[in-house]
Amino acid sequence: MSLPADLAESVAAWIADDPDAASVAELQSLLARAEHEDAEARADLADRFAGPLTFGTAGLRGPLRAGPNGMNTAVVRRAAAGLAAYLETAGHAGGIVVIGYDGRHGSASFARDSARICSAAGFQARLLPRLLPTPVLAFAVGHLGAVAGIMVTASHNPPQDNGYKVYAADGAQIVPPMDREIEAAIRGVASTRAIELSEDYEVLSESLVNDYVAAVAGLVAPDSPRDLSIVHTAMHGVGTAVVRAVFTRAGFAAPRSVPEQAEPDAEFPTVAFPNPEEPGAMDLALALADRDGADLILANDPDADRCAVGARFQTEAGPRWRMLRGDEVGVLLADRLLSRGVRGTYATTIVSSTLLSAMAAKHGVGFAETLTGFKWISRAAEDLVYGYEEALGYAVAPRLVRDKDGISAALLVAEYAAVLKARGSSLPQRLAELAGEYGLYATVQLSWRVDDLSLITQAMARLRSARPEHLLGRAVTITDLAPDNDVVILRFDGGRVVVRPSGTEPKCKAYLEVVIPDASPEAAEAGLDRLSAEIQDIVGLPPG
Repeated sequence: MSLPADLAESVAAWIADDPDAASVAELQSLLARAEHEDAEARADLADRFAGPLTFGTAGLRGPLRAGPNGMNTAVVRRAAAGLAAYLETAGHAGGIVVIGYDGRHGSASFARDSARICSAAGFQARLLPRLLPTPVLAFAVGHLGAVAGIMVTASHNPPQDNGYKVYAADGAQIVPPMDREIEAAIRGVASTRAIELSEDYEVLSESLVNDYVAAVAGLVAPDSPRDLSIVHTAMHGVGTAVVRAVFTRAGFAAPRSVPEQAEPDAEFPTVAFPNPEEPGAMDLALALADRDGADLILANDPDADRCAVGARFQTEAGPRWRMLRGDEVGVLLADRLLSRGVRGTYATTIVSSTLLSAMAAKHGVGFAETLTGFKWISRAAEDLVYGYEEALGYAVAPRLVRDKDGISAALLVAEYAAVLKARGSSLPQRLAELAGEYGLYATVQLSWRVDDLSLITQAMARLRSARPEHLLGRAVTITDLAPDNDVVILRFDGGRVVVRPSGTEPKCKAYLEVVIPDASPEAAEAGLDRLSAEIQDIVGLPPG
């Protein structure tokens, strides 16, 4: 049985236009196997040519493999050429385009190709001096007055992935309709081999990194305490050097790095998924902190735009380390900024805790709630001073980095922990005080990872058709954000559930919150457990 004619023609055309010899060889090998009745090779080819890798509001993200539905030289070159064409049409011809990259497979090559293409298209291409965190690239867009920024990273995705994130001239991630217009320009690229390349681009000096380090280090109060022992993990990513530089510049002792995870390693050998939220990912950091008697654990994801925090909680069995939920870190950072008198709008997303709105109201500052994603948080208000999302993303200084920044967030968490330590308190004690003041806002995320994306579509359809009338025995009101957004919100007295597909991973997610006025941890845990079981039954996906 031969390949379908249209698929065979698409593969042949792509091979003829692909400038990368390794990708050509990869496709030729698959094609030969498929023509010899290899069903697996045929399915692989069909998937690679099912359509182009979609350029959405997160840019491109996908597996490293040849063909239009993967991350490879041809796809990246077409993306860079399309972006350059869009920028010229939008009136940005000749402007600065700054490009960064992380330590994943292919990142440096993809970044250099992007610089060569933007330079050939007449732009002032500026390449970051080495592999660096995403927040440094986001900072550079505003710092250099660039018309766009490109960051080659797949953030916390598995090792086999890479990605291509684009920032607008305002320093924030792109939003519609810019993403659709860039995608249209990419489709308009007639030939990959015909894309012009130029070596006339500039590799920026370390002074750009030094400027970022100085700006972030300046966010902490000059007279606040610095007595704190910190363990840090970069999760095999690119955060270690910059984190250490920021902390020492700010007057802290350099955090002790988890040695097995301190240096960039594109294979991420010690973790199943390089995401601090994943089970087991923090085991090495927790063990080191326990051995060292550290005060605090700080973790970044591989491109260091997210921050996870570990703290010691007192239990009946004695002190135990626990990783704080994103919502707990989010309200602690807001609490610190509010205590320092930082005025302006505080923003979060529809899937994050509603405690921030209560805190903003009490302090008389602005509050905004947005759709999921920092592309929306960063545009929540003209006077935005703080934004966070429960998925470990925090913008503590939007004027410096108009995106989530795991390094500046880590520094401010450390400062607050040192302040509280000097008072004989701690981050967990402060959380308990906030619960006593506002009530206990307990949150948890349920996540279902699937191999077949149609299962998520079916689960969302099931939720919409079931339309539960009660949760925890209380009447439910339902808000469905379809068709614009695949999100269902279930609200009831004292709680809320938001269900949506992940925008970056093959997951369906549910975000649960129960509010306990008397701040009883036992009541909160029981409520979340019961609510989790009810939502699991409704969604109907296997746990995991």
